[in-house]
Amino acid sequence: MDRTHHIYLVPGFLGFANLGRLTYFGHVKRLLTERLAASGLEPRIHIVRTSPTASLPVRAARVAEAIDATARRGGAPIHLIGHSSGGLDVRLLTAPGVGLPTPLDVERLASRMRTVVTVATPHHGTPLASFFTTLQGQRLMQLLSLSTIYVLHFGHLPLAALLWMGSLLLRFGSLVVESDLLDELFGRLLEDFTARRRRAVRNMLRDVVRDQALMLQLTPEAMEVFNASVLQRPGIRYGAVVTQAAHPTVLSTFRMGLDPAAQVTHALYSALHQLIAAAPRRVSPPLAPDQARMLRRAYRAMPSPDANDGLVPTLSRAWGPLIHTAVADHLDVLGHFRDAAHAPPHVDWLVSGSGFDRGRFEALWDDVARFLVGKARRQPQRRRAAAARTRAKTKRGRTKG
Repeated sequence: MDRTHHIYLVPGFLGFANLGRLTYFGHVKRLLTERLAASGLEPRIHIVRTSPTASLPVRAARVAEAIDATARRGGAPIHLIGHSSGGLDVRLLTAPGVGLPTPLDVERLASRMRTVVTVATPHHGTPLASFFTTLQGQRLMQLLSLSTIYVLHFGHLPLAALLWMGSLLLRFGSLVVESDLLDELFGRLLEDFTARRRRAVRNMLRDVVRDQALMLQLTPEAMEVFNASVLQRPGIRYGAVVTQAAHPTVLSTFRMGLDPAAQVTHALYSALHQLIAAAPRRVSPPLAPDQARMLRRAYRAMPSPDANDGLVPTLSRAWGPLIHTAVADHLDVLGHFRDAAHAPPHVDWLVSGSGFDRGRFEALWDDVARFLVGKARRQPQRRRAAAARTRAKTKRGRTKG
């Protein structure tokens, strides 16, 4: 058995692996390295750099090129983990007979691939994709992108930016966004970066608006065509992680307390959640019996068509065997929840109030690690016990501090 395994982490459309030291996958990479090493493997974990909103074929080609550049020699097994639309990239890359815009021999690379894991992936599309192609949606996408970059780099948003963002969200409800207000907000956030980083961020934000191919391909209608033509490759094990976040209410807003960052980012989450919930209802994809049982057990009832994690409907994630079901928002699963006591700290910039914590984060990625090495999924009660031990350990650490 090969001890060396190559694992590729593929970001979604809010993934900024191409902007240097940003920690989109930082917590995931550290935890997976630890868990796989404990299983006797020598993991080589790579974070793929993709164009945030480029088309799925272009993004899948970048994944193939990353694999060729880092695992060309030898025959070590390859595993692909895609978050959000990154899950569609790896599905497309592994489809039999796929034609991608790259001169590489994709079939040769695919022969070494063992597993594909999709995390919070819109397998059946998301209504937000259509919205993000509008002028207002493009501006909101830029705001999401820039605020994500800022928080990942500095750990928090400045108070002035929070006040501006709050004012913007008040106007957002009437579907009127003032360009001057957005420009002022962008300028305030960008001025804290170095000149070199500002150029990189500006270029990325420009590309987000200029290249809308991915958003068009993530609509529910386009994903029907994708699923009909993109098939699984024999010999590869596929698995999915499903997420569903808390439904925003007046009470959830009250629970945010007086923290301006929590209030504003929860308002942003609420706006996104409501955009999905208000979209025209579509026929839910058929579920396999095992999928239906896992979803009912995780969420105490079958998720409704408007249930989502702030960016993708819950039922859109059900594709293939389910590895894990989590109560979490779209970015919680990457380690972007609030836990300042952990080293390195977890930072939450999209506060959903779902209660996701370090214990649940470890339980999720424990299941993914077990799937990669071919072990049976840990039973829910054992995962809950492990999560409780982690929370108790974290609480003791805070008490000592």
